[in-house]
Amino acid sequence: MLELVGAHLSNAEIAARLFISVRTVESHVSSLLRKLEVPDRRALARRAPEPVAAGPARPAPVLPAPLTSFVGRARERAELAGMLGSHRQVTAVGPGGVGKTRLALAVAADVAGEFPDGVWFVDLVPVTDAGLVAAAVAGALGLGEQPGRDMAEALAAALADRHALLVLDNCEQVADGVALFLERLLAACPRVTVLATSRARLMVPFERVHPVPPLSLADDGGSDAVALFLERAAAFGRPLDPPPAQIAEICARLDGMALAIELAAARYPTLGLDGITAALSHPLRMLTGGSRADDRHRSVRAALDWSHALLEPADRALLRQVSVFAAPFTVAAAAEVAGAEEGVVAEGLARLAEQSLLVVTATPHGTEYRALETIRQYATERLTEAGELDGVRARHLRWCLARAAALAEEGHDWRARFDLVADDLRAALRWSAEQPEQRTDAYHLARHLAELTFVRTLIGESQQRYEQAAALAGDPGSAASALRHAAAVAGCRMRGDDMYRLRRAAADAARRAGDASGAARDLAALATDTYRFLGKFARKLPSEETAALVAQAQELAGEDPAAQAAVALAEAGRALNDAVGSAQGRPEDSVQETIARAERAVELTRRTGDPLAASAALDVLTGTLSWAGDAFEAAATAGRRITLLSSAPRTPAATHELIEALGEAAEAGLGTGDLPGARRWARRLADHPLLAEVGHRATNWLLVADALGGDVDQVLTGGVRFLDAWRRAGNPAGSALGPAVAAVATVHGLRDDHDAQREWETVLDRFGASPERTYGYGAVFDALLLLHRGRAPEALERTAPEPGEVWKWVTWIWLHWYVALRAEATVLAGSRDARARLAEARTITSGNPVAGAIVERSEALLDDDRERLLATAAAFDAAGCRYQSARTLVLAGGEHAITGAAALAALGLAPMAVR
Repeated sequence: MLELVGAHLSNAEIAARLFISVRTVESHVSSLLRKLEVPDRRALARRAPEPVAAGPARPAPVLPAPLTSFVGRARERAELAGMLGSHRQVTAVGPGGVGKTRLALAVAADVAGEFPDGVWFVDLVPVTDAGLVAAAVAGALGLGEQPGRDMAEALAAALADRHALLVLDNCEQVADGVALFLERLLAACPRVTVLATSRARLMVPFERVHPVPPLSLADDGGSDAVALFLERAAAFGRPLDPPPAQIAEICARLDGMALAIELAAARYPTLGLDGITAALSHPLRMLTGGSRADDRHRSVRAALDWSHALLEPADRALLRQVSVFAAPFTVAAAAEVAGAEEGVVAEGLARLAEQSLLVVTATPHGTEYRALETIRQYATERLTEAGELDGVRARHLRWCLARAAALAEEGHDWRARFDLVADDLRAALRWSAEQPEQRTDAYHLARHLAELTFVRTLIGESQQRYEQAAALAGDPGSAASALRHAAAVAGCRMRGDDMYRLRRAAADAARRAGDASGAARDLAALATDTYRFLGKFARKLPSEETAALVAQAQELAGEDPAAQAAVALAEAGRALNDAVGSAQGRPEDSVQETIARAERAVELTRRTGDPLAASAALDVLTGTLSWAGDAFEAAATAGRRITLLSSAPRTPAATHELIEALGEAAEAGLGTGDLPGARRWARRLADHPLLAEVGHRATNWLLVADALGGDVDQVLTGGVRFLDAWRRAGNPAGSALGPAVAAVATVHGLRDDHDAQREWETVLDRFGASPERTYGYGAVFDALLLLHRGRAPEALERTAPEPGEVWKWVTWIWLHWYVALRAEATVLAGSRDARARLAEARTITSGNPVAGAIVERSEALLDDDRERLLATAAAFDAAGCRYQSARTLVLAGGEHAITGAAALAALGLAPMAVR
């Protein structure tokens, strides 16, 4: 672990390298920070062991291990390696079976030392959708999707400063998708090189093409084709001493095609050279005509024709039938698709494997079979010629539907089984979506795949599949349902504009279905979302547009209780939005009216029995109570929301609600001084699987809670994850991230680590000088640090504005902290109005265990009451605020100051200055 940290790998890269979770990596890094007693990840990297060999540590190439030796092609290897040294994108082009993949693997191994940040191999054979190329590459690199960014953006961020080589194999079936992906990737990653294999050029302007020729056929002892035949034939255990001229003739008739030669060599133990020669002489096995490139292709087809002709009719039929599988398959799966008994199919698969037409692999899930891509394509053509394609694909579709339905009902361990069949589900969906008679099954498969990929955290694909299901739905009501789910997934992805588009489409579909109340709910929910999730929208909706949505919803709602509740909620959200944006402050009449609207929405949604609608209403009520200044009631309401969602079904909409609710509950705990509760909710948020790859969102409030509580080790460890994920996400400057960045910067300031503090302040500066930073969290964290350094007058100046002047920016989380620290700064700075400010602060912070203890401590200092002062240390300990407890002891002076200084040192903080 330490060595990989020293190589400057991210947590995600370390997790992929060691086949462990990102959370496990974080735990190990945290342990190393403590055991080696270093302050941060940069210092930890400096403690990494020096590599044995000279030069920097290099990650091992992630290349499949060849099962047989690579024969010949010395010239091609050298040429292709040279091209990779001069060009950033090289495509090895040639017909199927010529040996492009093996050549690419050999060359990648040869040049691996030139790419210090890694070499990765990506097999694109299973990818049938051009839009999933980036997902396949991300999977090979061990990267997951990041809400708010598509896969191509996430990859570009991960590889932006890497000197690495990607090998993209079998690009031909998704050439357009590969070309688009490469244009984006290489433009964003100037040190990444790509070696692609394809049957045709990718037709991108920066591409350099290396035609892969057949194996050399020289008969002077340097024939690569003959050498390959001899080695593969000898592998079957029969002594081989044939006349070289006869082997050279066979290889020549096969045009030096590697696949054809290997298939011919596999027949040597049973047919001998004479039998092979005779089989190749059959006119039906040899196709002629066309260009030279076509000749090469047809020579492979000739070898496959010949191999196919040697099979019994039943085995030929089985080979055709299993060609529909895009991924490895079992005997049971093949039996279902073939419509035959498992015993018969098992024997047939064994014979096909013996004929080298199937690859057999022993896995923890049992024996699996796979046809090489060229053979699979050949068998699919035979299936079409036999007029069996639609029938077999229909059986494959039914098998996929059954697997998908079974997976959706399984428990926690279904994900590995999903990965095994995912490519088949996608292939079946792609075929069935184009068949009018299969439209119903295609719709159901798209819905299943959308649900499975969502839980599998492939949320970009999940949204795509829900939209595809909507397009395939046989009635507008089903389409509306799918579109609502798609909108919820878009919300999880931080794609507010997609939420808007999909909700509007759902409303339109509901209208076509004659469901006026459903359309009303969609329009009202859309208006509410524009208020609740404002930060997720790239386009800010004008107030008149949202007002129009509410008006349309009102017209359609009729007497339906759920629609009326949705409209009431939209109106409550609009009222809160108008009140917050008002320049008139918080007139009591306006406060009461706004709260009443929100409470009415809560009651109406409660009556509907829909937990998600009720959660949305509680969210608006929580925001309203916070705006009104009732932090404790707001926190209680946020807790009710979590309880409500705990029993909700695990749908995209429920997941979206839960993620938002956990963040809101953590914020509420911080605002009321409930640090244990804030940590609990924030930890649940950080551990949510949907946020595994977006640590900056996942750990945001956990960092704030730990910083305010004085858990320095947790802040340092979480800060590493936050910064790593933030950079991989492309350095987003969302205002919601500001408190976490300021919290980590403050902790480094408390440790007197000025370099680290400046690094985090530079990140914070990228977010701009927002009012929240000026008057809210920024003032709180600045005051904390200034007071620690004994600079009370500066802390007082930093919190000079009256709370009523900056209420918009200090309500919700920061009001109690602001007021309490302001009161303490007033006392320590010797201000004449300290007594009045303490009285005001005591009233405002009443009930807050941390802020109230800060005010109590300040008054004890003013009165020089050591007994009361020391009592606050116990209060801080009980509230889970170790930093403030240690600070109290230092302020108490004498022997208590010694104990407090030791406690600060144990936390990893610098000594505190006293007035």
